[in-house]
Amino acid sequence: MEILTRRHLNRATLERQLLLRRTDASALQVIECLVGLQAQDPDPPYVGLWTRSAGFHLDDLTRLLHQRKVVRATLFRGTQHLVTADDYLWVRPLLQPMLDRWQKGAFGGSTAGLDLAELTAAARAILGQGTVSRPELGRALAERWPGRDPIALARSAQGLLPIVHPPPDGTWGRRGTTPFALADQWLDRPPAEEPSARELVLRYLAAFGPASVKDIQAWSGMTRLREVVEPLRPQLRIFQNEAGGELFDLPDAPRPDPDVPAPVRFLAALDNVVLAYADRTRMMADERRKHTIVEAAMTVDGFVRGLWAVKRGKESTATLVVKLFEPLGRRDEAIVTEEGARLLCFAAADADDHDIRFHSVDGGR
Repeated sequence: MEILTRRHLNRATLERQLLLRRTDASALQVIECLVGLQAQDPDPPYVGLWTRSAGFHLDDLTRLLHQRKVVRATLFRGTQHLVTADDYLWVRPLLQPMLDRWQKGAFGGSTAGLDLAELTAAARAILGQGTVSRPELGRALAERWPGRDPIALARSAQGLLPIVHPPPDGTWGRRGTTPFALADQWLDRPPAEEPSARELVLRYLAAFGPASVKDIQAWSGMTRLREVVEPLRPQLRIFQNEAGGELFDLPDAPRPDPDVPAPVRFLAALDNVVLAYADRTRMMADERRKHTIVEAAMTVDGFVRGLWAVKRGKESTATLVVKLFEPLGRRDEAIVTEEGARLLCFAAADADDHDIRFHSVDGGR
């Protein structure tokens, strides 16, 4: 069985994730290719598209949200994602058992003793009136169940029902009260009745492979996917990682040479490329995992070498702060600076002045 080194896996991942070169594909096509973008906050999906797409503009994504071609909703791992409307309609029902567990784990104490079917029906009736904010939904549900936490009731409905968050929620720079709408009403289409876990596995491998069953489960939040993967075995290529673990992949998927150059990339906060694996060593050393859950990552030669954030000053200055895990050579620092300047032109176009500063992760220069 062929062994794939860490660099083999890194380059395959970067190729599938459109991070070896920027693509001319549309924003909608990129979102479909990646099986969605992590979207806990509104701005990161825009950055995720900018770092992958040539000529991407803010309006490209905002327009898709208003056109209802892309939706923001609670999906993989019980977290917010942007996905195409077409994908949402089959992915969301497939994830329902996982979201039921998510509701129980996060809010089971607050809903103990409640009939969740009644809670679901009540929430559906309230949302049937149109777009309702999360606080409004929580207050309405708390009127029926006095003494219960309104936030927990509303958040529970978010997992129990196919709910999307219509714009302006999820658009660049917009943070505030989260609107809720029933997905079938917002999209004017019903969800799939028999969604395919097989299709989800194949889509994952196309976007993230080669990968293990545990990797697929870590990305999706689903369990027992070995039962789905095993019947696919004759159709897949099987590899081993350096630790002897089994990896699955599509036969014709690209697996570039490990020495293919990889450009500097500023990844979006919580980008799935750093979260979508149980074993993340193809992208970073294990000790860096905790940092990428809190801050956005930057890659040099394909691997996470630092963290970044744009800080706003009082005098219309936007500063890109790059925190490095270890010093860069002069050439790499110059390339990071060049790409960082492009990032500032995109993410802080309204600032009069741009600045870039380097620090170490532990706080020094």
